[in-house]
Amino acid sequence: MQLGAIIEQGPADWAILQQTNGRADIRLSGSWHHPEPAGHPTVYVRLVREDSNTVVVPWRACEQDGDSTRWTAVIQGVPAGGLYRIETCLNVNRQPIEWSVRGDMIHHIGVGDLFVVAGQSNASGFGRDAIYDPPELGVHVLRNRGTWDLASHPLNESTRTAHIDNREGSNGGHSPYLSFARLLKRELGYPIGLISAASGGSRLGEWNPDEQGVLYRNLLRIVGQLEQPFSIRGVLWYQGCSDASLKLGSDYLARFSRMVAELRRETGQPDLPILTVQLNRLTERADDDADRSWGQVREAQRQAARVLSDVYVVPSTDCGLSDAIHNSSLSNLRLGERLGRLALHELYGRQTAAYAHAPQIFRATREAGRRRVRLLFEHVHERLEMQDTGIYEADGVSPFPFRVEDERGTVPIAGFVHGPDGAVELELEREPAGQARIHGCFEQNPAAFVPFDLDSHLPMLSFYDVPIFNEEGTDN
Repeated sequence: MQLGAIIEQGPADWAILQQTNGRADIRLSGSWHHPEPAGHPTVYVRLVREDSNTVVVPWRACEQDGDSTRWTAVIQGVPAGGLYRIETCLNVNRQPIEWSVRGDMIHHIGVGDLFVVAGQSNASGFGRDAIYDPPELGVHVLRNRGTWDLASHPLNESTRTAHIDNREGSNGGHSPYLSFARLLKRELGYPIGLISAASGGSRLGEWNPDEQGVLYRNLLRIVGQLEQPFSIRGVLWYQGCSDASLKLGSDYLARFSRMVAELRRETGQPDLPILTVQLNRLTERADDDADRSWGQVREAQRQAARVLSDVYVVPSTDCGLSDAIHNSSLSNLRLGERLGRLALHELYGRQTAAYAHAPQIFRATREAGRRRVRLLFEHVHERLEMQDTGIYEADGVSPFPFRVEDERGTVPIAGFVHGPDGAVELELEREPAGQARIHGCFEQNPAAFVPFDLDSHLPMLSFYDVPIFNEEGTDN
């Protein structure tokens, strides 16, 4: 038989509660039991810091209904931070509070920010090489079995899963998001919670409610069962390889936009941030159609961050792999920190992360009658480093990161120079005919060298099918 104050509803051990304006309310309820007649039975609750036993909220009497053994409590305004311990006790016969009858406790509670991890295998994490990325108190994960835990790799493992829809078909490995969460915790000074919802191999259609939407609905079920339903700080999205490989890139932006709009509507957060990763590479042999499909998806990911509010993107094409398609553990550490710096800059206004955005093209121009194309980039602080990349081809593959095409096909590039304000000027072997367009690191397996900003050392975002305008602003 249980004795004293019993907690029946409340946060689980290791849970992270989403803070609002630096605070959160904690709701508890339960019953009390005492084997003997007890005068004036009163349930009390308090909150202490686990690391020092410092009292944060002193003993407070809970709400009780007459002679009922039921009780409820709301610990209001718990400050962002932790880890905390919730204690209860049953006071009978008005004895000193320190000698009250024992009560249940909840351990390792934090108040901070929650991020949902969604997408496919590189979101789940399949890095296989050894890397030092240990668990850390204050970085916790809501595992697929439906319980909170200290976050450790693999974050998306499926032991006793409560969510069959995103059960992994094989054992996962290392992902970017422990690194991401650790950086935010260090800079913000409060805990970070991760919520696993990704599924290896998934297509965008499984996340889009207008299509199959099975993983979208699974995500909503998970966040709907939080202590504060649908209350999250953002979504960490990494997906697109399946759509690129299946040549489903032509309408990726429209379908992704629909998913974002519906997720924001159903969570009641119209400005819910979405932090995304532009696709890395697949090293298997590709034909021209495959290259263009991968280019379409990467361009959609780049455009999403330009046309959708509160959607952000980091590059990955400079990152190494642990197999033909999955990022290595070392690369995942790098991506987690890129995402963390971007979040600090955009979500939290931290100016110390001023170099959070990667270089990306915003205009391509040329003068009529000249064989030169000028590429203008945003977020270039010094110059876009090209490291004297050669134009030559080896085995039919050029290491040069740009391709110009017109109505006659590919326009050969003879060389380049660094222009002012971070621009790159390409020398062409012939004048473009009619409508001309340019692509950069768009292929399924792009050039090994990706241009990068010399200050931030972030690589250029890939781009595809960007029109080349004449200096007066009309298409050529």
